[in-house]
Amino acid sequence: SPPFTARLVKHAGKRVQRLDIISEAMATAARDAINAGTFTINSVEKKPVKRAPSPPFMTSTLQQEASRKLGFTAQRTMQAAQKLYEGVDDQGGLITYMRTDGLFVSPEGIAQAREVIGQRFGPAYVPEQPRYYKTKAKNAQEAHEAIRPTNMARAPETLRLDSDLQRLYELIWKRTIASQMESAKLDRTTVEIEEPTGQTALRATGQVVAFDGFMAVYEEGRDEKQKGAEDDEDDTTRLPSLKEGSTAKVEAIRTDQHFTEPPPRFSEATLVKKLEELGIGRPSTYASILTTLRDREYVRMDKNRFYPEDKGRLVTAFLEQFFRKWVEYDFTAALETRLDEVSAGELNWKVLLRDFWTDFHAATSAAGELRTTAILDALNESLGAHIFPQKEDGSDPRECPLCHQGQLSLKTSRFGAFVGCSRYPDCKYTRPVAAPDAEGGGADGGDRTLGNDPATGQPVELKIGRFGPYVETMPLDADKPKRSSLPKGWSPASLELEQALRLLAL
Repeated sequence: SPPFTARLVKHAGKRVQRLDIISEAMATAARDAINAGTFTINSVEKKPVKRAPSPPFMTSTLQQEASRKLGFTAQRTMQAAQKLYEGVDDQGGLITYMRTDGLFVSPEGIAQAREVIGQRFGPAYVPEQPRYYKTKAKNAQEAHEAIRPTNMARAPETLRLDSDLQRLYELIWKRTIASQMESAKLDRTTVEIEEPTGQTALRATGQVVAFDGFMAVYEEGRDEKQKGAEDDEDDTTRLPSLKEGSTAKVEAIRTDQHFTEPPPRFSEATLVKKLEELGIGRPSTYASILTTLRDREYVRMDKNRFYPEDKGRLVTAFLEQFFRKWVEYDFTAALETRLDEVSAGELNWKVLLRDFWTDFHAATSAAGELRTTAILDALNESLGAHIFPQKEDGSDPRECPLCHQGQLSLKTSRFGAFVGCSRYPDCKYTRPVAAPDAEGGGADGGDRTLGNDPATGQPVELKIGRFGPYVETMPLDADKPKRSSLPKGWSPASLELEQALRLLAL
């Protein structure tokens, strides 16, 4: 049978809990015991379960699944969906309207899907009754059908489309067809594996597929789990069919060291899902919300995850300090609901604007009268852990590293925010907002010499200015040094002489 994964549950005759093995030496001893053992499958416990298919796509779930399975941004997904909706060449519209929070499919669409299922997979895959779905999203209007092919018989392999369109159409077609198929029948299985002395035992958990049903066509993607939070009852784990008394041969042994970690950062898929849960945004605005975050450089993307930039942290801290009511999740969700009421003719738009503007205008007027120093003091307090993290030696994190007399503080210029010394202009120390080695960006906190330019023999230096890190050298027979800023995304901490010379040669 194919290989499967099992976890150590007994070592040296004692039960092993998840945190019992606390050193490399203990892990090595356990690995050696497994290597030396001959294992037999002692028991196979099965519990029959059924799994129903996921509903057809609405805008938010299409964006989430295209992100998981295709690696598309929300904007890329909607651009491709728009073209499929409008039609390609003379084929007419290939999918229904793509900005929807509805999950219902027309009777004609359901009938077509059931017919295709019967023809392709046989009667066992067609449920006795059609499946009907209703959205659970907050404030859903369900003014349009779910996103589905306009003609279910138009299979993906019969089309010749551009790559993005072809892949997205196939995703939509498979999801729609699967949504009308029979449930999968699975055996939730626990396998106990032990060597004859009873000193070492392992356990495998997962699913054995008895009838694949809709899974013959489609399975929904999963978001990344928090490391170390794996569940023994993971429905995504497949096990082969195993029999009690059979021998289990060890193919490989893996030892993993686990650390307590925060939850993974948002991807586009998980952020759209969170917005939907909070009732923030609508099918027509999810993609633009994410695009705005990137375009304004509030965040950057790293391995398909959102990381806050300094600008984003500053804007967020400012709004939370002085406009807290207007950036609370509940306020935004409630405003979305009232806008829906205006759209439905249930609320006068002037009433909505009056209620909003009265308090908001007062808040903007009050903020406008604040002194810049008061705002910076509030931001220093709010962002202190990010801008001035505690030092290992316990010294004052806000002490100026240049003059050792002044205090570091947020400052502003027409180029943006930076950190500077309170003794300016006597002390001209500056650095970017993020502290050295702080998560989310930032530069090395001090200047350093990278080496000498082979052509001139002059030193090449990395420096940190109020506008960010840059490299500098003094050309021969020149009155002023030559400088070049580090491109966005370059790490000052890892910058080498060769890279600096390329920048200075531009």
